[in-house]
Amino acid sequence: MNRVLVDADVHNTLATNDLLLPYLPQRWARHVERFGVRHPDSIGFFATRPRNFAARTDAWPPGGGVPGGDLAFMQEQLLDRWGVDAAILNPINQTTIGAQPGELSAVLSRALNDWTLAEWIDRDDRLFGAICVPCEDAALAADEVRRLGTHPRFVQVLVNVRTREPLGSRRTWPLLEAAAEMGLPLSIHVGGHGGNTITGTGWPSYYFEDHAGYPQAFQAQLISLVFEGAFERFPNLKVVLQEGGFAWLPWLMWRMDDAWRLLGDEVPHLRRAPSEVVREHLWFTTQPMEEPERPEFFAEVWEDLDMETHALFATDYPHWDFDAPDQALPRVLGAQARERILGTNARDLYPKLAPALAQVAAR
Repeated sequence: MNRVLVDADVHNTLATNDLLLPYLPQRWARHVERFGVRHPDSIGFFATRPRNFAARTDAWPPGGGVPGGDLAFMQEQLLDRWGVDAAILNPINQTTIGAQPGELSAVLSRALNDWTLAEWIDRDDRLFGAICVPCEDAALAADEVRRLGTHPRFVQVLVNVRTREPLGSRRTWPLLEAAAEMGLPLSIHVGGHGGNTITGTGWPSYYFEDHAGYPQAFQAQLISLVFEGAFERFPNLKVVLQEGGFAWLPWLMWRMDDAWRLLGDEVPHLRRAPSEVVREHLWFTTQPMEEPERPEFFAEVWEDLDMETHALFATDYPHWDFDAPDQALPRVLGAQARERILGTNARDLYPKLAPALAQVAAR
């Protein structure tokens, strides 16, 4: 059988927000031309963010532009170079566009989705999209999910991991309901801060404090989704954690299970152990992958999380910590596990990938 390769996290990028003007209503096109979009320093990132899009040095298109901003160069450097059969685009601009004031965020998200469809997805059968949404307005976000939810090339809903309120809160339920209704996984990706500090203790001094600390935000979101009953309310909701790692999860499940056994009366709506909920509803991308010096430790974590069926290969192109498919997976993994991670798990989670992957079987 031919190998299937699905890249679950690829970033296309706007070189400038002006590229969205043709996709905006006239009222909002005038607004963006006159007032612009909030700069990342004020809403999306912070002073220690990495320079140059946190990109690989070789990811800058030779003809000009920005990393992730040139389809032909992405095809050459990623899709063709590695034989990618299907790739899911998570526009990096979601980080800022998804956190603008409500109505502006909604029209920008819609424009970003339409731009991604017209300029990327429609031009390469291997490309699929994530629906970008206004993260801080669940009702408007739900509208966008339902607008594109039946489109054959949009396979998931994309939200920032750093939000104003935890994603499990009832305020967010209209978005979760829409994702579940449309049968689309909710992808929680690194980015944003929703107006809050990006750690529980304030602002870091260095970019690598942020990079190493990503799991803090993912842990908070996961705890919220589990204990506030989101998965009980929406039993077919599936969640993908992207760029947050996963080695931290076993001890978090132990801690959640222990709290639930001792204090479960506070959350009677949670009828199963948190670890059971996590194993049923959560998927994870492989990039970045924690690798202990002793391989047997990795194998234990992998088995405890049932990662063989819940891990999705991702390169994170075009970022500096890009993972190549021939080097990313630890040697302790067998051939069957590699096959599942590189493509089978994504095929099972995202049924809309089937047309692209059917061509693999025909090779």
